[in-house]
Amino acid sequence: MTHSVFIDGAAGTTGLEITDRLAGRSEFALVALDDARRKDPAARAEALNAADFAILCLPDDAAREAVALIDPASRVRVIDASSAHRVTPGWVYGFPEVVGHDAVARASRVSNPGCYSTGFIALVAPLVRAGLLPADWPYTCNAVSGYSGGGKALIARFEDDTDVAWRGYALGLGHKHVPEMQARCGLALPPLFSPAVIPAHRGMVTEVPLPLAAMPGVGTPEAMREWLAAFYGASRVVRMGQETNGELLLRRSAEPSDVLEIHVFASVDGSQARLVAVLDNLGKGASGAAVQSLNLMAGLDETEGLRL
Repeated sequence: MTHSVFIDGAAGTTGLEITDRLAGRSEFALVALDDARRKDPAARAEALNAADFAILCLPDDAAREAVALIDPASRVRVIDASSAHRVTPGWVYGFPEVVGHDAVARASRVSNPGCYSTGFIALVAPLVRAGLLPADWPYTCNAVSGYSGGGKALIARFEDDTDVAWRGYALGLGHKHVPEMQARCGLALPPLFSPAVIPAHRGMVTEVPLPLAAMPGVGTPEAMREWLAAFYGASRVVRMGQETNGELLLRRSAEPSDVLEIHVFASVDGSQARLVAVLDNLGKGASGAAVQSLNLMAGLDETEGLRL
């Protein structure tokens, strides 16, 4: 069976990567609008309502407008890659390893996780659920990402100004990923989030430092590592990282990947730990996650078309 897919915003970075992952797959037929019609509300509404699946690769306001164009009687099932619906009631969060594969497979509305959020939630949510980390701790999250996550405007800024080695942002706090990070981990407090962009096209590291000696009722680093390994044991997408020689590297030459790799590093005495996630911000952090959800919703193997 062939499913029709309309990517609203197919010309953007996320849309192009999704299109690339679906290219040549007989299970899906892409519905495309030419340049003259892709911003025409009537043409978009027609495409949205006629498709089996719609993937929204749009700014938040435009994503909300797209959803409003859908007839309630339409059969179309939606994956929203924006942050517009990540904590909206009635939308299933598109992180099957955390929310459940069946929940995503049955959903009519799926919100794609944010790239930074994916790393943070993958590390923290299972440990909070297991009681190895407290839900009421004031967590911090430090992260760096390749500049492709900022879309065409940020890509152009980095490529035009090659002297920039590090670009810290969201310095006024309140980054748009924070609500989903808090909600999906069941935290009492929003994490203090410190993101930055580096001069690499793709790639991301998200870290959660843990002062375990000051945290009541926490598990040991060994228990955390064992639990995460068991929690993701069956996954072909989320994996425990291999032993390192004391450092992790992001390479500018890295090939696209839909894998999420997680680590638990700790001091010798176990008084401190660092939870670290390494991923491709355009892979499991965006387009790869959308394709994984699409596969599940279409009743297919979740890894079809992914780069693992």
